[in-house]
Amino acid sequence: MNEHLIIAPILIPFVTGALMLLYDDRQRREAKFWLSIVSAAAQLLIAVELVVRAKTGGDISDAEGISFYLLGDWAAPYGIVLVLDRLAAMMLVLTALLAIPSLVYAQAGWSRQGPHYYSLFQFLLMGLNGAFLTGDIFNLFVFFEILLAASYGLLLHGSGQLRVRAGMHYIAMNLAASLLFLIGVSLIYGVTGTLNMAHLANLISSVSVEDRPLLHAGVAVLAVAFLVKAGSWPLSFWLPTAYMAAAAPVGAMFAIMTKVGVYAILRLSMLLFGETGGPSAGFGANILIVLGMATVLFGLLGILASQGLGRMAAHSVLISSGTVLGITGFALAGGGPAMLSGALYYLIGSVLATGALFLLIEPMDREDGGIAAMLALTADAYGLDDSDLDEVPDAGLALPAMTVLGICFALCVLMLAGLPPLPGFIGKLAMVQALIAQTALPAGLAWAFIALLVVSGFATLVGMARIGIQTFWAGDSALPRVLALEIAPVVGLLVVLAFTSFKAEAMLRYTSGTAAALHDTVAYAYGVFATPRVADRPEEGAQP
Repeated sequence: MNEHLIIAPILIPFVTGALMLLYDDRQRREAKFWLSIVSAAAQLLIAVELVVRAKTGGDISDAEGISFYLLGDWAAPYGIVLVLDRLAAMMLVLTALLAIPSLVYAQAGWSRQGPHYYSLFQFLLMGLNGAFLTGDIFNLFVFFEILLAASYGLLLHGSGQLRVRAGMHYIAMNLAASLLFLIGVSLIYGVTGTLNMAHLANLISSVSVEDRPLLHAGVAVLAVAFLVKAGSWPLSFWLPTAYMAAAAPVGAMFAIMTKVGVYAILRLSMLLFGETGGPSAGFGANILIVLGMATVLFGLLGILASQGLGRMAAHSVLISSGTVLGITGFALAGGGPAMLSGALYYLIGSVLATGALFLLIEPMDREDGGIAAMLALTADAYGLDDSDLDEVPDAGLALPAMTVLGICFALCVLMLAGLPPLPGFIGKLAMVQALIAQTALPAGLAWAFIALLVVSGFATLVGMARIGIQTFWAGDSALPRVLALEIAPVVGLLVVLAFTSFKAEAMLRYTSGTAAALHDTVAYAYGVFATPRVADRPEEGAQP
């Protein structure tokens, strides 16, 4: 049973989402919510177990810290393989930690805006988990399309001209990126004859001189698709409006969707163009550094120019993505694991903080009528009756808004601005120390990146403080009360943030091991081919 644990984060949301499609929302809404919570909690427990095994090399590992699962018992590279390492396990935990508060928040009323909310949410989790676990580029495309299809429905969930217009732009951009994804995959397969990541890592150094430019072109086209999904400048013009228009729990999940593109770039660049890449080693490193810096700059200017919290939260996502993209470029250029360790730690904190910030948008901007008034706009379109709307104001204990929202908002600002003692400060400090210590990197780029990290934090503090003053100090009237179902998820995310700060040393050790494993591609590249099929393994108790 242990050897099948790797595929569980994909199967659990798939089965749960498909099962919920069989039942009508109005009759089984409460049951669907609890089924979704149980599914997300199970994914979190399994992800934690997989983190432990990735760290210790448990009994499902075929190499220390790395586990492999052959679907259909087909040997690599002919069959589909799932690969669990420290990075994939970390992203699985992060996804589940964000999913549970988002589901609880949606129960306060957002899930009633339209049909099949919880099924779409589960399919989104399936796509996210699959993208983090797959060891094959084509199956990465498949999981990308699953999560994107679910995100289309979630983004358009509800009504409103802004949401529909932003949703159409979002769909058009991602369809174009998917087309580029397929073109890049086709070029890579035409040159190498494989799409298995481990196989590509083994072949990259031996590609002929004549074929190498075509391989680089294929990877570059593929990278453009990933950069669109990561929100990299100048391909990020669609992101702020789309993320701002999404429902609050959907926007919270979008905070990690952007990191799927970052994850794919980090994974493939370190596997293919790391130290074992031969003539291709370091390919695209300087481009990633420049794009990362440009994305951070675009994000901080967007925060300063924004007049609403939703757009600021979206630009905070861009700053986070740009920071990790830039550090990936520095690591690819020979910067070493230390700075990548800090970036991964920063990624955890920034995803949780931006997720919490998206959940705060509606309560902080709420006017008279609150969520019940919003639901009334879509009652006729989705068959909701008065009893459905009457449930909303009583969906939990109401809390005094000014105090609770103010504290939660202040903690999010401290994290995103990189002020102590939260993970934003610790992660940025680790990155800055590693950048200063490195002598193999271009000094000008390194210092420019450090300056951007500092300025982006200051810009975030200024922009967010302006919104806080307007909301909590300069308002004409007191904010309405906030439901416990709305504030409890935010508090939960902030408690996790506090835990990551309290356990910073242990988490940095984990991210250091993750960064070191990303630089050492041998275990990943050769471990897949050393994984025996079930049919070839000796029976339990058999004599050798």
